[in-house]
Amino acid sequence: MKVARIYERVSTDEQDLSRQSSIEDDARAAGYYIAGVYREKASGARPDRPELQRLIADLQPGDVVIAERMDRISRLPLEEAEQLVTSIRAKGAKLSVPGVVDLSELAAASAGTAKIVLEAVQEMLLKLALQMAREDYELRRERQAQGIERAKGEGKYRGRRPRPDVHRRVIELRSSGMSIAKTAAIVGCSVSHVKRVWAAHRQTCE
Repeated sequence: MKVARIYERVSTDEQDLSRQSSIEDDARAAGYYIAGVYREKASGARPDRPELQRLIADLQPGDVVIAERMDRISRLPLEEAEQLVTSIRAKGAKLSVPGVVDLSELAAASAGTAKIVLEAVQEMLLKLALQMAREDYELRRERQAQGIERAKGEGKYRGRRPRPDVHRRVIELRSSGMSIAKTAAIVGCSVSHVKRVWAAHRQTCE
């Protein structure tokens, strides 16, 4: 039986994860049993995403980690991204992402020079996908910064709009003793967002 664990991620609280749910249908259609679906709203440039770490902890030998695109798994610098992939492989699992050719089965069935070549090509393709995801992230950040500076210069920049419902839930959970990481996972926002909301709340209480 083919077993999959599906990872779905968006970067901000305002974005919707529902678009990625088609991955689940596609996996079932491909004959996978879905052992878990891990969803979170956090930057792919963060290595400490709670749901991603939970997925890795849950992995069993032979599991396949499925994501919509490579940048859903990682927008980390290449060295850190490779460490992340290594942690998945260390559990005896493998990564399956559209756009990245999977030569693992072909390599496993080969021997000698052919096996070495196939494994080398696989690593090159994976490294290329990880690097492209990072470069896209850096380009987006650069354009965003340029846009903000332009808007500030024109007097149009107002920053992000507050989300009272999210803020209220964060304060409730943190006040009950919930950790920052667990609060972020439950609410569906980033750890940094929880920290900002909680710090602002504590300041108003002082």
